[in-house]
Amino acid sequence: MTLKLFLQLASKRERAEVAVVCNDSVSYLYQLAGQHRYASALLAARIEGATREVAERSGGRLRTVPRESLVRYPEIFSGLEHRNLADRSAARERV
Repeated sequence: MTLKLFLQLASKRERAEVAVVCNDSVSYLYQLAGQHRYASALLAARIEGATREVAERSGGRLRTVPRESLVRYPEIFSGLEHRNLADRSAARERV
């Protein structure tokens, strides 16, 4: 789901909740949604986490906004899933 669609379908309270968790305003989220600005990697990860939490409580009405859709260069996130899985398996082996 794109941030633009998420903001259209979300209630006023849900939009505000995402903005507060990300330490930004709803207006800034709309600038990101319209691609007038791009999020930093950290902000994109925060937005992804916040939208995931809101989406889980929405009963299927909303979905998570992927962080790759919010940054100018989405390839900065490539390989992170593979690296995170490798770190988790290495931690399990140590236990």
